[in-house]
Amino acid sequence: LGRVLDVGCGIGRNLVNLDGNGVGVDHNAESIAVARGRGLTAYTTAAFHASPDAAPAGYDAMILAHVMEHVDADVADGILTEYLPYLRPGGRVVFITPQEAGYATDATHVRFVDLGELRRHAEAVELQVVKAYSFPFPRLLGKLFRYNEFVLVAQRA
Repeated sequence: LGRVLDVGCGIGRNLVNLDGNGVGVDHNAESIAVARGRGLTAYTTAAFHASPDAAPAGYDAMILAHVMEHVDADVADGILTEYLPYLRPGGRVVFITPQEAGYATDATHVRFVDLGELRRHAEAVELQVVKAYSFPFPRLLGKLFRYNEFVLVAQRA
């Protein structure tokens, strides 16, 4: 994956698996404190933009795992617009959102974001969709299995 920017990193669930090649950003200062306490590189939104890790085109990939369903569509597009300049040309963005059973388990979800909606977000910021799929099981099980997710991978031109 190269150097990865994890937007909406929370306490660093994904960062911990990137062998020091990831930088996290989250609006929640308490989550960032936990991530940093785990030895991870993570910033609040304002701190990231002023940090040495905020280099334009400085990342090979960007992850937005369980972010899009927590904000309205216009806010989601704004987040993408805000962070895409940090992704190098040809870099990839990985979107992950819960399917129905997982969506229903979190009262902080504000909208259901399926593969069609993820595709719309990607195309709105001129990303090219590389692949879109259900993980870990076929789509039908997303109505029953709370950990089934939509995954969309897109590439910056």
